[in-house]
Amino acid sequence: MKYSRFTLSFLLLFLVFSTATLAQIPQVPVELQFADLIVRINPQARREIQLDVDAQYRNPSYFQVKLDRVNLYMPIVERVLRENGVPEDFKYLVIQESSLIADAVSTSNAVGFWQFKQGTAEEVYLRVDRQIDDRKNITPATKGAAIYLKKHNAHFDNWMCALVSYQMGLGGAKKYFGTSLNGQRVINVDRNTHWYFKKFLAHKIAFEGNIGQFTSNRRLVEKQISGPTSFASLAKQLGVTEEHLEEYNKWTSNGKVPAGTYTLVYISQGGLTVQPAIVQTEPQPVKETKPSPKYSLADSYPRVTGNQTKASEPGQIRVNDIKAVQASSTTTLSDFSEDVGIKENKLRRLNDLDKGERIEAGKYYYTKKKKSKAEVETHVVRAGETLWSISQKYGIKLSSLKAKNRIRKDRDLREGMVLNLQDHRPRGEDIPVIPVTTPSTPAKTVVASTTPSVPAQEAVSQVQAPKPSQTYHTVRQGETLFAISKKYGVSVNDLKNWNKIGSNNLISIGQKLVIFTP
Repeated sequence: MKYSRFTLSFLLLFLVFSTATLAQIPQVPVELQFADLIVRINPQARREIQLDVDAQYRNPSYFQVKLDRVNLYMPIVERVLRENGVPEDFKYLVIQESSLIADAVSTSNAVGFWQFKQGTAEEVYLRVDRQIDDRKNITPATKGAAIYLKKHNAHFDNWMCALVSYQMGLGGAKKYFGTSLNGQRVINVDRNTHWYFKKFLAHKIAFEGNIGQFTSNRRLVEKQISGPTSFASLAKQLGVTEEHLEEYNKWTSNGKVPAGTYTLVYISQGGLTVQPAIVQTEPQPVKETKPSPKYSLADSYPRVTGNQTKASEPGQIRVNDIKAVQASSTTTLSDFSEDVGIKENKLRRLNDLDKGERIEAGKYYYTKKKKSKAEVETHVVRAGETLWSISQKYGIKLSSLKAKNRIRKDRDLREGMVLNLQDHRPRGEDIPVIPVTTPSTPAKTVVASTTPSVPAQEAVSQVQAPKPSQTYHTVRQGETLFAISKKYGVSVNDLKNWNKIGSNNLISIGQKLVIFTP
């Protein structure tokens, strides 16, 4: 077969171009480092990962657009990961999840840079409501991802397992890995290795040599702002257009910034470095506030409707307008789930219960999903209450309650704290504390700090209330906290608080319980 001179020239140029392009594509190594792990990849897995690497380079113009976007956000991602004790290698995970597209939405309705569903977002203290969606804000979203990853690594002591758990969830990863890799520092990758980790390695290999190689002098600048304000006003201050701020700050959809403190980003031309924004997300010292009619102790909750004579039977009552049942006796979660006809894991999730936690007689348990906000605006914390008991009282998800108030642990609760049940508390806003008097407890101290590491400033409130009498009760066989509380006319929470009984509600025969009665 004869070829024309033109055809031969074209074929030669094509071969040269193809060879040059191939030479630019990174090749999967036999061994690499990820976080504090040595990763060894066998030949079959290398071929599999290389296909994913090659796919990234298949369209050079698309890859360059994606790379420019990656390099724009990466200094912020690296800094936030570093500040939160997560290896910087996890920056490739955000590329894998969303390609750094702020409003990316998956088929499972995961949203934003790090692809959080709403429930998970609230668990890591991100605000998601009609005004603000932190999942679309690179700084808080990355911190949320760091919290999530660090929490899972605390269980596995293996960053590879923690990474896979980002896709599977902690429960799924525990079942998948067991404890076989806990503490391991050498990972062997083969055809049986989880696909999500191999896909991550492909992104790491594809982008690793290109991070920091800018094709322009554009830089993304962070700025801490306080609301209420608008993009129109901010655009004038920053010398950019309103449309520019809307494009890079999709965390607020209408150009309005509500009260609170937020991180705004915008493009700056020239050699400016990224200015870290100081965004306060931890609970801060709070000030004592005078009582106000606005703050109600909400004794009418939980609000129970329906056939209360059959409250222990499924489908008979609603609590806070959510289907629920009342436990007739103290029992195990497994037995109770059989009685109400709901799978144990589902019942546990619906009620934010820990594994192994016992069902307590007299308490209400939901059989349908709790809500993201309550019917009332606020709740004033009483002695002995926990975040869980408050969430059950109003039928609000525990993660939502925590996220709205930026509070994580029961130890951060203080009597008299005014918790939000509908709106998210703006960043940097103090949690108010008001004096509270209850007839069943002695005069209380109002603690003005929610941060455990900061010495608390205390202000003693002199309460003119009848001095309670102290008595003791010795636990007998078959008795429960609920039965004892009814006998003395006090609440279960008071009993637990006075005797330092944990969330498992365990008491033993012969145990002496101290009881204060009016």
